[in-house]
Amino acid sequence: MSSHDHPAVAKVTAALAEAGHQAAADRVRMLPAEVRTAAQAAAALGVPVGAIANSLVFRARTADGEEAALLALTSGAHRARESRMAELAGFAEVGKADAAFVREHTGQAIGGVAPIGHPARLVTLVDPTLREYPEVWAAAGHPKSIFPATFDLLVELTGGIAGTFAGEGEDERP
Repeated sequence: MSSHDHPAVAKVTAALAEAGHQAAADRVRMLPAEVRTAAQAAAALGVPVGAIANSLVFRARTADGEEAALLALTSGAHRARESRMAELAGFAEVGKADAAFVREHTGQAIGGVAPIGHPARLVTLVDPTLREYPEVWAAAGHPKSIFPATFDLLVELTGGIAGTFAGEGEDERP
């Protein structure tokens, strides 16, 4: 099976088409090599690293202890701030998720997580810095796959909350 035929990529392509964005679905691209970081994706596409929409999944907890997945779409030039994400999304706590948690909630592997195509809609935050780029690129379900979008399209597709939760520099984690 080629990565273009990968089930997660097919789900993302179908989700784009079902949402009325056939042009984006038609522009899903398979790169020659896996791009698991924003810097790798930007280099492969010849775009600024800030034009890469990172899909980062976090483990979140509500005030009554229920666990949920939180998807953060950040500019590749930014780092997510966990305390700010918790505040914006209404969670008591947000922390790092392991690969098994990410796959369970998205059906996709770290490095290829798309904003859409998951088993269920995730609470999603969208970095408004992505608005600065007329076109951004997001993973399409596999580390070799990408698709073009805009800030507005990402908010629309995910039902995301736009808000400042990311900044330059290091993550808050030790």
